[in-house]
Amino acid sequence: MPPTGGKAGGDKAQHTILEAIELSDESDDDFDYEELPEDPEALEEEEEVLDDINRLLAETKPMDGRDAGDTGLAKVQQRPQVIDDFFRNFLMKCGMKRSLDAFQTEWYELQQSGKFKDSELEIVPDIYTRNHGLHQEVVLLREELGKARGVAAKAKESWDKFRKERDFHRMHHRRVVQEKNKLIVDLKRLKKHYEQYEPTLTELRHKYEVAMKEKMLMRLERDRFLSKAESMQKQLSQVQGDIREDTQGSKDLTEGDNSRLMKKTQEAPWPSEERTNPYANSNFEPARVNDLKRAQTFKGHMGAVSRIAFHPKIPVVATACDDHTWKMWSMPEGQLVLSGEGHTDWVSDVAFHPHGSIVATTSGDSTVKIWDVAKEKCKHTLTDHNQPVWACAFHDLGDFFVSCSMDQTVKAFDMQSMKCRQTFRGHVDSVNYVCFQPFSNNVLTASGDKTISLWDLRTGLCVQTFYGHSNACNQAVFNLRGDTVASCDSDGIVKLWDVRVVSEYLQIDTGHHPANAANFDRSGKVLAIASGDASIKTFNVEDRVFIANLEGHEDSVQDVAFEPNSNKYMISASSDSTFALWQ
Repeated sequence: MPPTGGKAGGDKAQHTILEAIELSDESDDDFDYEELPEDPEALEEEEEVLDDINRLLAETKPMDGRDAGDTGLAKVQQRPQVIDDFFRNFLMKCGMKRSLDAFQTEWYELQQSGKFKDSELEIVPDIYTRNHGLHQEVVLLREELGKARGVAAKAKESWDKFRKERDFHRMHHRRVVQEKNKLIVDLKRLKKHYEQYEPTLTELRHKYEVAMKEKMLMRLERDRFLSKAESMQKQLSQVQGDIREDTQGSKDLTEGDNSRLMKKTQEAPWPSEERTNPYANSNFEPARVNDLKRAQTFKGHMGAVSRIAFHPKIPVVATACDDHTWKMWSMPEGQLVLSGEGHTDWVSDVAFHPHGSIVATTSGDSTVKIWDVAKEKCKHTLTDHNQPVWACAFHDLGDFFVSCSMDQTVKAFDMQSMKCRQTFRGHVDSVNYVCFQPFSNNVLTASGDKTISLWDLRTGLCVQTFYGHSNACNQAVFNLRGDTVASCDSDGIVKLWDVRVVSEYLQIDTGHHPANAANFDRSGKVLAIASGDASIKTFNVEDRVFIANLEGHEDSVQDVAFEPNSNKYMISASSDSTFALWQ
């Protein structure tokens, strides 16, 4: 289209029409419109892109009421320079002093002469200032970019590290879950397997109990037959002796009678039952265990001190030790009186004869030794037991003593013939302790089969069995009156039984450690318990209250005993190779 001109003075413009085209909404052309299906994934992608763009704009948009300097970008402002100052600064920067002097001289001459125009004396153009400021901003932004890259690199390293740890823990978790599932399957299979064998185990247990009962009955029958055979043998020998006596003269007859009398007198008669306990109605003052303090500790053994016993007449104490020795000490000084050596294994118990001149000791070498204190030597060694012997005790008349062993038996020995006169069978586990009921013919035993039994010395039969412990019984003792029994087990439980009504009337729980031994004081009202936690626990059994916890040993306390005549002091033996005096 050629340019069109206009006249001055308000003339109208002239236009040239090349072609006239009429546009109308009505048209004969048919157009087919096809609706495109909407792609939901494309729409979602567009929405996500729009959301990302909006988020980016929102993050980069400066907040209202703040200038550009609040966004974190450094803004450099420079004061405009006069043009001559610009040249001076440039020459000074380059070190051109002579040129600077010549420039200043010529500049002032031309300025005084008025040859410069006003436009030539203006400030430096703004474009240089802006370029210089932008250069500084670029330098600062590059530094910040480098720092941001370093932060991003550290973040990426941390992210990689966390991703690796996540993958590791995920794999470990999967492995643990697989192992757990495998263990669950194994447990179910083992449980099912055990359920299959449970009826068989029950049947075998029943058969075992029946067999043990039959075994005990057979032992009793055997002992009965042996005793009958011995009596028949004696009768036969007596008949043979009578026949020989009939053929011999009167002199020979007299000599035969004397020999038979000597044989009969070699064995002591069984103690009579027509005896009463002189302390049955006595009333002694209870021991003041609240005031007891550890007065002295004696170390005279090289191993654990397992048992302690008081001399019946003088202030002397005997100790049995795992170092294969037993010793006698004077009290309360603690001076060594006598040392017995001869056992080849640990010594488990020591007991005084009622007269005080004989001592019996038991040992893990399956023997019982009888010692003469006056002559300081071993008189007899009894080997009737075939397993370690745990304890022994003398009858109050001194004619018999009993010993218990791991072979599940208790044997009664005659002190005159030094032969076994009676064997007590009935326990199905080790017999751990034995003692006599004061001034009677009853023998009390504590066994690993969780029972306590009372036996008749003369017949060898079990008079009564006490049930109630849930673990092995370590010891059972009578009080001085003989009407109460205290038994202790490996669970730390101490039970008190009334012998007259054959029932338990008190239970004492000493804790999680075993109760190794217990002992009554002279009054029978105070009970001292040797505990496996290296302490001695005292109880008032009459008021049923705890009195005191005596501590001082460094290892398990094995035995404890009150002074029998006055209750003035107490002796304790421990596995720390010492025995202590409490006074």
